[in-house]
Amino acid sequence: MFKLLWCFLLMFLVSPSLWSSSRAESACVSAGNYNDLLLFFQEWRSFETPPLRMGAPDYTEATFKKRLPIFKKLKSKLNSIDTSHWQVNQKVDWTIVQAELNGFDFNYRILKPWSRDPAFYVSVWTEQSDVPAHEGPTHHRTTELWKYTFPLTAEQKSKFQVDLKAIKPLNEQAKLNLNGNAKDLWIAGIRNIQNQTEDLKEILNLPGISEDENLVDIIHSAIESTNDLVVWLKKESLKKSGPSGIGKENYTWFLKNVLLVPMTWEDEVMLLKTQLSRAWATLKLEEHHNKLLPELNEVESNEAYNLLAKMR
Repeated sequence: MFKLLWCFLLMFLVSPSLWSSSRAESACVSAGNYNDLLLFFQEWRSFETPPLRMGAPDYTEATFKKRLPIFKKLKSKLNSIDTSHWQVNQKVDWTIVQAELNGFDFNYRILKPWSRDPAFYVSVWTEQSDVPAHEGPTHHRTTELWKYTFPLTAEQKSKFQVDLKAIKPLNEQAKLNLNGNAKDLWIAGIRNIQNQTEDLKEILNLPGISEDENLVDIIHSAIESTNDLVVWLKKESLKKSGPSGIGKENYTWFLKNVLLVPMTWEDEVMLLKTQLSRAWATLKLEEHHNKLLPELNEVESNEAYNLLAKMR
């Protein structure tokens, strides 16, 4: 944005001879094109957020198919932006935006968490993730409980209610969308949904919650809906028999085009083997250095471990 303003200032402040120079012209072309990327990014992020269905993000197949032509136009629009005169940092920004579009494409074609992974529908997160986003796929209307302070302010309470109200319709939508055959994901996901019931019950005990009858009713509705989803998932799990992996080729595509890691699946396996060998070598070297010392006794209880920790 700053460079775009600088371009317009040049129009009015510099002499005609300077303005006609290739340097000034190049500066404006670069700035204008980069501004196109900034505008595109806003358009893209607006599209990336799915529409609502009964107050919850809509991940139904019909909606994806309806929106797919728009995504293809956005992808074409990004590719049409001329980056030939851009600075390196600007080209990096373009590449990152492209990676986001590739991620959307990968999720739609391959990963499909909304149809393969019940854990995708977990809404309540009590603790902050140790990475910028959650490690696994999550939907767009999660309740990040750790961001709230209790008792809630009026503004927080309004947002909290909107978040929790989305749980019931999202759980109902899950029964429509979850038609995949990834057995391991399905079994593990049931446990995640079950945990949500316990987390919702804990919310009822937080300061100020019990005093708001409307909020209590919303939470009870979410608990009932979550329990109902667990019953449905357990019943459907008996039909699941397929693998949960996506294959080496898809994993490599994801690495290179979404994470922007210039490695293949085979490269990562070799890297892990190398690090494992280094760890074993370090362990054996330490054992050799301390070969004259008596062997350590195994710790067999929490009490013994705590006592050993205090001694050190």
